[in-house]
Amino acid sequence: MTLSDSPTITLERLLEETSTVYSLPMFYERLNDAINHPRSSVDDISKIITEDQGLTARLLRLGNSPLFGCYAKVDSISKAVTIIGTQQLRDLALAASVMGVFKGIPEDLLNMTSFWRHSIACGIVARSLGVYRRESNVERLFVAGMLHDVGQVVLAAARPEISRELLEAQRDTGRFYLELEREWLGFDHAEVGGALLKKWKIPISIGEPVACHHTPESAEQFRLETALVHLADIICQSMEFGQGAECGVPPLDESAWERLGLSPHMLGAVLKQSESQIQETFSILSGGVNV
Repeated sequence: MTLSDSPTITLERLLEETSTVYSLPMFYERLNDAINHPRSSVDDISKIITEDQGLTARLLRLGNSPLFGCYAKVDSISKAVTIIGTQQLRDLALAASVMGVFKGIPEDLLNMTSFWRHSIACGIVARSLGVYRRESNVERLFVAGMLHDVGQVVLAAARPEISRELLEAQRDTGRFYLELEREWLGFDHAEVGGALLKKWKIPISIGEPVACHHTPESAEQFRLETALVHLADIICQSMEFGQGAECGVPPLDESAWERLGLSPHMLGAVLKQSESQIQETFSILSGGVNV
């Protein structure tokens, strides 16, 4: 069966098929509600997180990793909340949770180890670029970068036959996977990812950079964050830090580069800082998760 013989699939239908099978753990919604509640205490937030022992262990390891460079040992979730911050910890909990959501993806469609390695690398590089620019709450950049290609997993999970045809067409023609998605489906994985995060009620500060990471000029509210994720993705593709469905290096949007006001000379320093963090962060977040 070719794609032309397949029933028409819309973005809405794809999301509906996905959300019936894949959803964020219930604790994340409770955690988000607790963080947003004005009367919640550090203990309230810590109690929700520590119900998941695997997540607790990963967050504590992250808190003590070079990613944060904390001077004091982070030996409890309550200390992590105090040192890292509630919003930042929520964002890291989201990153750790999503890795465990999608299971059973056929290996010939997506090698999930390589996929998450690329995703985490993109998150680390986006965060490092944000640190260089002295942006606030760089954890949202890490999570947006990490989730930028989650739409590829959605398509592979819900419609593996379409993913397979797209990959075969990419191999046969040498064209970008992204271009083929738009041509065949009328939408791309970035839009799918952004729509899924919206359905999951993830903050738009994460959702918009995901949805627009290939079209940074289409971002309306978080244009700087989107430009950072856009650049980070290109860097990780060119450095071959893992791989998703895309084989080539997507084109750089010049206006996004200009918006960031970065010098090409600083990229070496950012990469040096990022490389030392990528493997350890991948090891921490993939711990206990079959990828």
